[in-house]
Amino acid sequence: MRKYLFTVVSALSLATITNAQQIDKIINAKAVEQIERKLSSDEMQGRKTFTPGIDKAAEYIAEEFRKSGIQPVKGSYLQEFSVPQTEFIISGTVDGSPVNPNNVAFLSARETYTLTNDSTIEKITIKATDTPQVVFRRLQQSTGNYLILVDTAHAQVFISIRQARRINPAMKSNLVFLLGSTQPSTFALTLNKKTEQMPLKNVVGMIPGKSKPDEIVIFSAHYDHLGIGPADANGDSIYNGANDDAAGTTAVIMLANYFAKKKDNARTIVFAAFTGEEVGGFGARHFSGQFDSSKVMAMFNIEMIGTDSKWGKNSAYITGYEKTDLGKILEKNLAGTAFKFYPDPYPEQQLFYRSDNATLARQGVAAHTISTSKMDSEKFYHTKDDEIETLDMNNMAEIIKAIALSSTSIIAGKDTPTRVDTKQLR
Repeated sequence: MRKYLFTVVSALSLATITNAQQIDKIINAKAVEQIERKLSSDEMQGRKTFTPGIDKAAEYIAEEFRKSGIQPVKGSYLQEFSVPQTEFIISGTVDGSPVNPNNVAFLSARETYTLTNDSTIEKITIKATDTPQVVFRRLQQSTGNYLILVDTAHAQVFISIRQARRINPAMKSNLVFLLGSTQPSTFALTLNKKTEQMPLKNVVGMIPGKSKPDEIVIFSAHYDHLGIGPADANGDSIYNGANDDAAGTTAVIMLANYFAKKKDNARTIVFAAFTGEEVGGFGARHFSGQFDSSKVMAMFNIEMIGTDSKWGKNSAYITGYEKTDLGKILEKNLAGTAFKFYPDPYPEQQLFYRSDNATLARQGVAAHTISTSKMDSEKFYHTKDDEIETLDMNNMAEIIKAIALSSTSIIAGKDTPTRVDTKQLR
């Protein structure tokens, strides 16, 4: 029996190594760089939602899907929809001086809103050492009026909030964010909102399954980023978003190329590049609504894989690792390789709930995000310096190959990850 088991394990390892040798011809650093360089180029103008730059990126991704040979969905690679888009008009004073609108952000269900120091309001300070996203989520689920002073150390996170420009009718609280280091003594701030329906588009393609076409496996990433801001001392004004998330989108395109050439998938594979992740996850939410979640077997969402993980090369982590056995399946399929998947090392940041996997995960799908981003020290995150020169193309290629190889038995219909226990989700 021991000799038999050794033979089986050896055969599995040999098959993995053989597949790895074949995949090198399709997924390699040169091919990865070609796509990554295009997506993160100045030509795409930072890929901000509702701009010509993101439309250009969508057309490029759609063309890459077409060239790979995967099929469009419902006649087009572009999955078009619209969302309410809000223009903020902010005015008022802080400590007697006219407020700089760039230093104020509102989140409210109201079309108009006025907040003064005479209002019933709770003041909250987010210090440099705090994690802003945790506070934001808690307050959005509460009731009341809040003036939230955001330390300038979190300026990039603050910009993301201000640029979100969305109405949330479900909100019961009124949140006013003020960027600065000192709580004001007096303030009178007014928000007026002008809302209209604005078009967005995901880019989606598929390969129909051979024997289990009704069972779906998804590879996804978001292709939007922050766009253009004020020029810095070097004259750079574009947030290129090379790692966030041109890297993940590059991976999805490379995986489409690989599986289209492999032509042996039992289950249907869907490849999706989402819009609007940076401004509220609009793309993923719309996309998820197109599926019967009970038929989605797994989702591999790929986010920021351009830099080494905390463990170095040939490694990545899986958010929500403990919520299903997907990670264990991936590890089994990588037997005989140098690559290793780890559980998310940043549980306090609740990354499982912060990316485009979350919508389907809340419906029970084994939907996880794969990343290498060192979330406690990724110095180019949401900065203009997130450019291709900061990324490792060779390691990116290895990560993409590991994702392809580790998903083999799921694509083949031989392994089905356990479902997320939705009763344990908040």
